[in-house]
Amino acid sequence: MMLKNKTIIDLDQRNIPSGLSRRSFLKRLGGGLVIAVAIADYTDLEAAVLQELPKDFNAFLRIGEDGKVTSFTGKIEMGQGVNTSLAQMIAEELDVRYEDVTMVMGDTDLCPYDRGTWGSLTTRVFGPSLRAAGAEARAVLLQMAAEELKVDASELEVNDGLVSKKGSKKSISYAELTKGAKIVKSLRGKPTLKSPSEFKIIGKSHKRVDARDKVTGAAKYAGDIRMDNLHYAKILRPPALDSKLKSADLGGARRMDGVKVIEDGDFIAVLHKYPEEAERALKKIKAEWETPKSDLNEKTIFDHLRKNASSSRTTDEKGSLSTGESECDEVVQSTFLDGYVAHAPMEPHTATAMMDGSRMVIWASTQNPFGVKAEVARALGMGESDVLVKQVFVGGGFGGKSRNGQAVEAARLAKLSKLPVQVAWTREEEFMYDHYRPAAVVDIKSGVTSSGELKLWDYGVFFAGSRGSDIWYDIPNHKVQSFDRGRGEPAVHPLNTGAWRAPGNNTNSFARESQINIMAEKAGMDPVEFRLKNLKDKRMIRTLKACAEKFGWEPIKSPSGRGWGVACGTDAGTYVAEMAEIEVDKMTGKVKVKRVVCVQDMGLVINPQGATLQVEGCINMGLGYSLSEDIQFEGGQVKHKSFGNYELPKISWTPKIETVLLDLQDEPAQGGGEPAIVIVGGLIANAIYDAVGARLYQLPMTPERVLEAMA
Repeated sequence: MMLKNKTIIDLDQRNIPSGLSRRSFLKRLGGGLVIAVAIADYTDLEAAVLQELPKDFNAFLRIGEDGKVTSFTGKIEMGQGVNTSLAQMIAEELDVRYEDVTMVMGDTDLCPYDRGTWGSLTTRVFGPSLRAAGAEARAVLLQMAAEELKVDASELEVNDGLVSKKGSKKSISYAELTKGAKIVKSLRGKPTLKSPSEFKIIGKSHKRVDARDKVTGAAKYAGDIRMDNLHYAKILRPPALDSKLKSADLGGARRMDGVKVIEDGDFIAVLHKYPEEAERALKKIKAEWETPKSDLNEKTIFDHLRKNASSSRTTDEKGSLSTGESECDEVVQSTFLDGYVAHAPMEPHTATAMMDGSRMVIWASTQNPFGVKAEVARALGMGESDVLVKQVFVGGGFGGKSRNGQAVEAARLAKLSKLPVQVAWTREEEFMYDHYRPAAVVDIKSGVTSSGELKLWDYGVFFAGSRGSDIWYDIPNHKVQSFDRGRGEPAVHPLNTGAWRAPGNNTNSFARESQINIMAEKAGMDPVEFRLKNLKDKRMIRTLKACAEKFGWEPIKSPSGRGWGVACGTDAGTYVAEMAEIEVDKMTGKVKVKRVVCVQDMGLVINPQGATLQVEGCINMGLGYSLSEDIQFEGGQVKHKSFGNYELPKISWTPKIETVLLDLQDEPAQGGGEPAIVIVGGLIANAIYDAVGARLYQLPMTPERVLEAMA
């Protein structure tokens, strides 16, 4: 790779973030070496899965004149720690100090397009491409250094950004090589990445780069943005999602000093420099609403879903169900129910917006900044190049902040009022406008022989989707179907629904792993031995055996009175097995999870400490959907107004958590943000049954439901 010219290589217009000219782009970056990675040059996993990035590029990085590295990514940081692990990847491939890397995330002017941060895709799919950028940059720098030092590139080595001739004092730093230079080079062919034996930074635990800022309060979120003449908005909301506004008397609000009333059709808001005054003005609006009656609630929803499933698709099928049933000594049919669950992030949906000349500038709590850019542009009739979304931290998303209603509201109000505006949803608004994990039904008919071999698996899931329903147990006769609503048909859910951490997998894993334990009991076998007997997948066998060893599992038929549970699952390319010890208060039905062991096969682990924190977060959050979180509603009216009647896991619930990350450095890195949460429901259900002999078929497993099952 020869560089004839150290100052200019033509910058292809394709590789510039949307809305920026080539001149403006280079001006923003200043001096330094810029590497653009072309996704079109990649195959296999990158090309197949990384569809959220444009074909032109998937990452930018810059080597500054001071030798510091700035990495640009459309991914965002919402607590998952990728601002640390991505920096490790760049530092490793460039051979620079980890401390010398700064991540710029989600700025739609500076960062390459990204569809959004979800699905545990950042590390396993985006990560290799980012590493490739670092590898290519290092190769370019070595060639430049060879020309400067007048030696062959093969004679050079790099340490902490200093290039030197092996066995000589001849050296030159990255900073010296890039000073005053603007070099852009598109990758041609896949670069050689470092092997695990060469790692100095990847695979080592690093503390979160944002930890101090978050602990001290220095970290900036959308609600922390302040500017001159900032006005806080309060928006007139309907009492139910399906309510229609009949009339609104705005006189009381308009008579208040300092209040600006915005009326744009049915969109009505009040603005004030103080949020308390805006809230007071909102209460002075006299609105009349029309709300249709509905008999749908958290109890009747399941029959409604089953009756309104007009579309089906078969996602997996093998053998003959009738043949399988004829070969079984025991056949069991079960139905599992799962209600709506809120995302309930600590930071509600928030956005601050202002017009800067002809451009709309937004700071938003969002998982997809480029989605905000497009939505706002459409809503305001502006070009996307006239909308800028700036980088901020996001205080929890879990899939819920992939919807950007608050950002559109703030932008509309900023444009209409010609003022900077902040919209911060209240907790009541957060519950009302959340896009919940959908309520769902799972039907399973399965059969087993007297020797413990699964022969039949007839599986149907209604409205949760198929993620997590795939069969990796060795069942020769099986069929998996997903039932939903046909395209173009009216929605069946009375509430907004959307992605919620590994969408569908929590529901499907709860049903599957509960049914597997039922079949183990019918076969008269220990649930771990039963799983191993019916598994051929070597990764799952290895993961489950490692979990049993760490936990100290002693085989026994369930229910044993021990309160031990086991569950296995897959998500985002990761295999996970968990075992738990629980206690059930037989008087109150309350479940106490005492200990959880989690083993993950997630391939190469970039930051072991970060991955461990993700596991612990998943398990603690999983306690909520398993034991307490359940949305109560009447039609389109949600009954929850605060955390006072929507119970999240408490610190006192936290069990002893032991995490094992299998050492698989030669395997590709897989997702770690969601796998550990998907099997918590099935894990606890199986442990409850082992403790008291009561099988729970509905989530959450509240004390009332436990007592009912025991009775």
